[in-house]
Amino acid sequence: MRPLLRLIALFCLCLGYALPAQAAVTITFWSHELGNSFPHAFFTLRGVPDAGGAPVDVNYGFTAKSVSPALLMGPVSGMLDIAKPTYINGSDAQFSVVMTDAQYTQVLKLVDAWSEGKPDSVYRLGDHNCVHFVKEAARIVGLSGLDQPKLMKKPRSYLKAVGAANVGRVIPVGLHGKEYLAGLSPIVPSATTGAVIATSSSPIPSYPRSTVPPAQSAASPR
Repeated sequence: MRPLLRLIALFCLCLGYALPAQAAVTITFWSHELGNSFPHAFFTLRGVPDAGGAPVDVNYGFTAKSVSPALLMGPVSGMLDIAKPTYINGSDAQFSVVMTDAQYTQVLKLVDAWSEGKPDSVYRLGDHNCVHFVKEAARIVGLSGLDQPKLMKKPRSYLKAVGAANVGRVIPVGLHGKEYLAGLSPIVPSATTGAVIATSSSPIPSYPRSTVPPAQSAASPR
């Protein structure tokens, strides 16, 4: 059934039709090519929880609090990073997953656990970096193929490998940030049902959300 829905959604998009959007929060995984700005992997959260409430449109990444040679010698203080629109414009949206409310709650717990001053806020280049952060978010939404030891310092390659390992479970995006953001519909909660009303066509069609049970805790990377 899911492949059929995907084909219908993509066909409608090609014709320029707007599809009814689901009242749920979508997580989109992003990569940014290596450079002097961080993080190089992050995710966005966008939509409205099924239970209702204010629209969600935020992003989170994890990076070192200070970029210095100390990164190469051991653990340093880490922090969450909220990317500015210009940074997202220059990044690449790789794939998305429509979350259940339970998964959304667990992702927020992950964000809190990696916040500055919390036990998981220590940044280690080898095993606790921005890629490990998005890996844990991907684990929460039920994705597989997450253990890619050779790619944990290669954000784009890592996310492409995870996307390839979860065909049929993720919504492939593969768009540059500026193009992706330009096609998004405004998030407008319905006054009667709480559903999100799409006012224009969007690069993210309305697919069934993840049915994989949410993670029980925002555990540290394995």
